[in-house]
Amino acid sequence: MISLTEENYLKAIFHLNNDENTVTINELSKLLNVKMPSVNNMMKKFAQKKWVIYESYKPLYITDSGKKQAALVVRKHRLTEMFLVEKMNFGWENVHEIAEQLEHVHSELFFDKMDEILNYPKFDPHGEPIPDKDGNIIAQDLTKLSQCNLGDQVTFSSVTSSEDDFLNFLNDKNLELGKKITVLKIENYDRSMTIQIEGRSIILSKMVCDKILVSH
Repeated sequence: MISLTEENYLKAIFHLNNDENTVTINELSKLLNVKMPSVNNMMKKFAQKKWVIYESYKPLYITDSGKKQAALVVRKHRLTEMFLVEKMNFGWENVHEIAEQLEHVHSELFFDKMDEILNYPKFDPHGEPIPDKDGNIIAQDLTKLSQCNLGDQVTFSSVTSSEDDFLNFLNDKNLELGKKITVLKIENYDRSMTIQIEGRSIILSKMVCDKILVSH
């Protein structure tokens, strides 16, 4: 059985993994707020389980087995978030911390039943893809709103942050996933944007636009 600590490492690997399937010890140390010797020790254990290829002073290579294990932890988290929103009427700003606790339940049957009740959702409440039972993930072609050009018409598809303050800000502005956005103005000085959504004009800072992902 995978321990809670191992699951936290696996989830960190999932979020840090790049196109080359590598992660550094330093990146893991910073994300998990764990000292590097402790990370090294854990990665040696992961290497024994064939989840990573570990060599001193080199980036870790994440194996297919390691990617699957990491995706399955994230699957539990995102399914839980979706269940809390769809079946228990939680707001998307309230589900992350609860899912952090429930993701460590070790019953595969529990999450399979949750998936069935939800009718096998492909995305969580924040627009992030939910891995399937084999750890496969739908590829998304998303762009930061801050990278869009004047006149672009896009769809609000996901967010890069689950912070309460950020999601509450979006709630206050009635900015919801699936809504169409048109870029009306981009300020040269600070790259803030004026957007149109459902006939309303809203000014958003670059910091906010960086956290909003859109599809064309």
